Amino acid sequence: MFAYVKAPPTRHILHYSRGRLRREGAGLSFFYFAPTATIVSIPIGSADLPFVFTEVTVDFQTVTVQGQLTYRVVDPKRLAALLDYSIKPNGDYVSDDPTKLPERLVQATHILARDFIHERPLQGALAGAGSLVATVLEALQRDAAVTMLGVEVLGLSVVGITPTPETARALEAEAREALLGRSDEAIYARRNAAVEQERRIKESELNTEIAVQEKQREIRETQMAADIAVEQQRAALIERRAANERQDADAKGYALRTTLDPLRAVDWRTLMAVTGTGADPRLMIALAFRELAENAGKIGELNITPDLLRSLLVPPLPKSLP
Repeated sequence: MFAYVKAPPTRHILHYSRGRLRREGAGLSFFYFAPTATIVSIPIGSADLPFVFTEVTVDFQTVTVQGQLTYRVVDPKRLAALLDYSIKPNGDYVSDDPTKLPERLVQATHILARDFIHERPLQGALAGAGSLVATVLEALQRDAAVTMLGVEVLGLSVVGITPTPETARALEAEAREALLGRSDEAIYARRNAAVEQERRIKESELNTEIAVQEKQREIRETQMAADIAVEQQRAALIERRAANERQDADAKGYALRTTLDPLRAVDWRTLMAVTGTGADPRLMIALAFRELAENAGKIGELNITPDLLRSLLVPPLPKSLP
């Protein structure tokens, strides 16, 4: 009984007959004798393997790691020696060994990621997705179990590391409170900055006012100094004027004394005769009365008529103009 097999380029075919390898290669197509032949079909294209597992951090918090592993088979003969990838004439696998390869890869990834998670606290694990990918990918590429299977790990991506819902709500509350605290601090800082700016403005205004007051005081002092100087000059001027007037009065007094001293010994009658003041009858009568008063002790009785007194009281008529 003959059968026909045709494989795509992403499958590596191994044809065994009576326990011996007859042909192998990718994308082969041929007829074979089914009763004595064994066909092994191994996918060699890249495959994506999603995974999800939970682990506990160093502070005993449960987290869920979700990601995807990309791999391909680089040594089909080695893999065929460890797992049974033989197929039936209809193309189905004879055993469930092909499903074990993804399980082993996920298990290896799980073990490496667990070591990473166990060494970190919750927040460090949640923020360490990038470090987890780099650490686990490098470890998988060097892992002996993965190399033994003839598999090459092409890439690893972690979609997310999430805590339990209760822990997530607690972290959200903590982060929310921290954000609110920072918001309050920003508001307080802005208010403090505004108060500080207002203080600086007030201080600047006060300094300006003080400077203005100081300048005004200097101006007043300058004006007072100028007024004092003017008053001092005025006092000096008055003092000089008074001294000059005293000197002038002294000079006039000296001149008058000098003029009058020779006349003190002269009889007043002689002075009247010299100065010509005796021509006035009233003056002569007044002088007569004075002599009478001086010699009152010698006069027994004196009669004065009203006409005589009237002539003394009535002013003389002005002289007629020529």
